[in-house]
Formats: sequence, structure tokens, C-alpha cells
Amino acid sequence: MTWKREVKMNRISKAKLVLWIILGVASAVAVTRFIYGLGVTTNLTDNSPWGFWIGFDVMGGVALAAGGFVIAAFNYIFGKKELHPISRAAILTAFLGYVAVAVGLLFDLGLPWNIWHLIIYWNPHSPLFEVGWCVMLYLTVLTLEFTPVVLEKYPNIPLLAKIHKVLFKIRIPLVILGIMLSTLHQSSLGSLFLAMPYRLHPLWYSPIIPLIFFISAIYLGLMMVMVESMTTSWLYKREPENHILIKLRKYALWMIGIYSAFRFGDIIFRGAGIFLYDNAWGTYLFWMEIFISVIIPLIILSVPKLSRSINFLYIAALSGVTGIVFNRLNVGGLTHLNNLSEIGKFYFPSWMEIFISAGVVSLAMLAFFFFIENFKVWEHTPEDPDAPAKVKPKFNSFNIYLGPTKVVNRTKFSFMFVLAFALSFALISGTKLEKKGIDSTEVSKARGADTLLIDGNRNNYGVAFKHVFHQQKGISCGQCHHMNKPGDKATGCYECHSYMYQEGDAFRHNWHSSSQGANLSCFECHNKNISKGFEFRNIKSESSQNKNLAVKKCEKCHKQLIPSDSKIKEIKSYITLSYTDALHKMCIGCHEEKLKTDSLIKINNPNLTKCSKCHFEVQKFIYERKLFEKFENNKWVVLPNRFDK
Repeated sequence: MTWKREVKMNRISKAKLVLWIILGVASAVAVTRFIYGLGVTTNLTDNSPWGFWIGFDVMGGVALAAGGFVIAAFNYIFGKKELHPISRAAILTAFLGYVAVAVGLLFDLGLPWNIWHLIIYWNPHSPLFEVGWCVMLYLTVLTLEFTPVVLEKYPNIPLLAKIHKVLFKIRIPLVILGIMLSTLHQSSLGSLFLAMPYRLHPLWYSPIIPLIFFISAIYLGLMMVMVESMTTSWLYKREPENHILIKLRKYALWMIGIYSAFRFGDIIFRGAGIFLYDNAWGTYLFWMEIFISVIIPLIILSVPKLSRSINFLYIAALSGVTGIVFNRLNVGGLTHLNNLSEIGKFYFPSWMEIFISAGVVSLAMLAFFFFIENFKVWEHTPEDPDAPAKVKPKFNSFNIYLGPTKVVNRTKFSFMFVLAFALSFALISGTKLEKKGIDSTEVSKARGADTLLIDGNRNNYGVAFKHVFHQQKGISCGQCHHMNKPGDKATGCYECHSYMYQEGDAFRHNWHSSSQGANLSCFECHNKNISKGFEFRNIKSESSQNKNLAVKKCEKCHKQLIPSDSKIKEIKSYITLSYTDALHKMCIGCHEEKLKTDSLIKINNPNLTKCSKCHFEVQKFIYERKLFEKFENNKWVVLPNRFDK
């Protein structure tokens, strides 16, 4: 490879080197995230569960990839053939953008291995369900749209040539399908926030937020295509595509006007204009977003002298992209009222969250460079037409020859990736690298008489359980109190389900064998002739000599262990569910059964299985204050601070 060729590609080589370093750091953080969880790598909390990854990777990523359907619509549907030269690059950008969204989502999900549930377990009433399916289908469409670009490189392989021919013939239906799917999920991302009228700041919440999301996605798609075109032209030292940029500038200017009109018109129409001048964080974030996304691009694109400058045009496009992504970050979490108030700690992403997102983007950019260098994404591949033929390398005794340019770059990139990967572990806090699991919270006993205050961890979010009411409905004691402790009747749930969020042990082996407990010898329960690991629940029958049992059944000593009316007929394990799981399973299961078997309840009380049926607001937690007023000074009873008068 000649010296002239090396100079030609110097910019792109340096850019790739930086991207590989970022990817190395992100890879180290990714390993840490999947081994130790979200708590180590993020600043997310229960108060702020949606953070940078949702706002940037998912919501921003989907919008950034909108250039694919926008350019496809202009080119194939509206007949703007002057945009045809950039259609392949736009589709490739969209394809890699949606792949990046899918990869980024895996980091944010607590249980990413369950993401396939979306395909099997349908919830057609959920906007997120629609978004998930549209993203999957659109990613499939983009794959089919871009596959011919890859296949045309192999015309001599008959099977690939046939596939290319078929895909080329159906490209128009694929484009139409892609536009439909994009329209649906770009707007449905906004529909997610229709359920947050009291959580999202009034300057961002709107009943037409799906429409605003769709309009801003078109605007962002145009700006992103401009940024991609000018960036790659500079990196590969190509002439800027000015004739295309002029058209995109005109369309983008129209979209800025439409977006601004909808945004401010909606705010004023809803009566939220007062917040435009409020001296609060939400107002500052709003005007910062508007200044970046609207004012800067509008000034530059409206002034011909500025818009003719490639540098100013790049500033306008990059500002528009940054501003709309900032909008997605604001909507996705920064402007949620719990984050802007004193309810909880203000959320700001950790450096590891930022590097994960930067790593995903870097991976997508490296893939983009690979495709344009190896396939006909552009009309002309990024080669130097004036470069002379390869000559023999000249060896310098003071230098080390690592081979041709491609080999040298591969060596440099690999070395910097591994170095960044290794050094990044030193930056990760060692104090957080511990899997603490679920906090061990012991359950507190329910208090009350005819009405029980069930609040196991005393956090004011429990249930006022009408005990007498359920008895009067003919529900037997054994339906809830399905196992008795020795010498007890109707044993309370907390006795066996002793932890709020962890499994418990109703048997307590150590207590039975301890001298301070039951003081039983091993062979009073265990059969000395059978292996210890031969579990009693696997025995189908019991002989009179008890020779076939590894362990004696507890009922042999504890005669009243299982009440006669208990719904549990046989104890298979003494490992108990957590208090939360046990009560939800029992109560919801019973309510579901009632809805199935009692038509009157189904008509009069259709929401019997809903959370709100049993769990009320904190202020309404106790049905009758007088019933518990005498316990107000008792430390074991936590009363709400305020009551409805």
C-alpha cells in the first residue's frame, strides 16, 4: 500500500482507533453489568427506574434511525429521485440504528433473557407491546431491504443471485411496509407517556405526544442523514454531496417550523404556558432543549449565507440531532416530577452508563464503515482513483514493519481495544462489586381484629383485610390458615412466610436438632438404613415398619399439622414462598376463582383481581381510623401521616 493511500485514509483510521478504545471501555463495563447487575454500573433507583439507557439508547436510538424510512418515503413514494444516491446509506444507518437499540435494551432490562416473552405472551392493549412488535418487524424489513446490497457482490453464486432478484422485485412493498411500521412505533413511543399525566412535567406531557414524537422523528431523520453524509465525506475526504444537502436543508427547515408550531401551540392550548417562565429546573431544561433543537438550526438554515457554508450546515444538523435526542432524554426520565422535586435524589447517569451507550454507538459506526468499505453502499467505494499501483515496501532499520496498512490498522485497533478493556476495570468501584441480593426483611405480624392491618415491612403500603367479612362469605379458616404450628390453631402467615421478599424455612432443621430447641437425635426422624439424599417427597408409599422412608413424615408427631379444611392436602416442601409472593398468590388466586365461578361477583365486582381493589393510597390505607386510633402511639403500628377527614 502506498504512502499516498495511507495519507488518504488517515482520518478514518484515527476515527476507528478512537471508536475501538471506546468499545474496549464499554466491553469492560458490559461484563461488569451482566455479572454484578444494574446496581453496580448505574445510578438508577426505585425512584428513578428510567434513566439514560431508556432515553438515549431506546427512545433516542429509534428516533435517530428514522432517516431510513424518511429517505425511503421521499425517494420511492414521493418521487424525489435526487435523494436516491443516499438511500442505501440511509437504510444502512437505520438498520444499524435498530440493531443498536436492541443491543442497548438488553443492558437496561433486569432480566434480558426473558425478552422473548414479548413474542409469546401478548398484551395488545399495551403501547410497549406495539412498539416491540413494530421494531422487530421493521428490523426484519430493513434486513430484507439492505440484503441486496450485500448479495450483489456475489453474482456468480446462483442461489444468492436468485434471492437478490426476488428481493429487488419486492423492494417497493418492503418500503411501504417499512414506512407503515415506522409511523406506528415512532408515535407509539410517545403513547407510553400518555399514562403519566401526573409524573411527566407539563411542558412535555401532552395528549398529542404521539404526534409530536412522530413529527420530531421525521425532523431528526433528515438531520441525521445530513450529519452522516457530511461526517463520512470529511472522514473519507470525499466531496460533500451539496446538491443533496440543499434539498435536505429545505425539507428540514419545513419540519422545524411544523415541529415548533405543534410544540408551542400544544403548550399554550393546554394552558401550560405559565411553566415557560417558571424559575425551575424543568423550565431551564425546556429552553435548553428548544435552543439546541430549534433556535440554532432555524437561524442557520434560514440565512442563505450561513446555510451555504458546509461548516455552519454541519453545526445546524448536529444541533438538531442533539436537541431532539435531548428531548427524548427529558421525556424518558430527566423531567419526571419525582426527579425534579424533593421526593427523591436527582438522577444523573454514571460514567459507566454513558460509556455503555457510547460503546453501542461505536459498534454501530464501525459496522457502518465496514459496509461502505466492502460493499456498494455509495455509488463509488471510498478508494483513491489516483493512487498508483502497489510498490515494494521500503524497510527502515529504525522502524518495525508490521505489514500492509490493513494489517497495521488491525493490529493497532486490537491492541487499543484490549488495553482499554483491561484498564477500564481499574476505574470500576470495587466497593460496589458485590452481589448483595434482596435485603433480608423480616415480616411483622398483622395487627387488628375484625379488620387486619397487613403491612409486613411497615412501609404504609399494605392491605386493610376485612377478616370478619371474608368469614361471613363462607370462606373457611383453612383456605388461608392452611398449616398449624404445633400447639396452635389458625397460625398466622408471618410464622412460616417470615421474610418479605425471600424464601423462608417453616421446618427449621437446626432448631429441631439443637439442644436449645427440640433436642431430637438424627435417627428420631431419619432412617439410618437409607441414604440421606433420598428425599421423603419421592416416596409413594409407607410400610408399617417405616423401612422405605428416608425421613419420617412430620405428621407422625404433629397430628394437627394440616387442618381438615385446608386446601393443602400434602406438604411437599417446607421451603416457603416469600410473604409478598405467598399472600399475592393466595388472595389473587382466590379472587380469580370467584370471578370464574360466581357470575354475580363477575358483574358487580369485575375488578376483583386488580391491585387497586386491595391496595389503596397511603391516606386511605386504613378503612376506619377509630379502629386503630388507640394504637397510634404503639411502635408496632405505623399509621399514615394524614387521614381523609
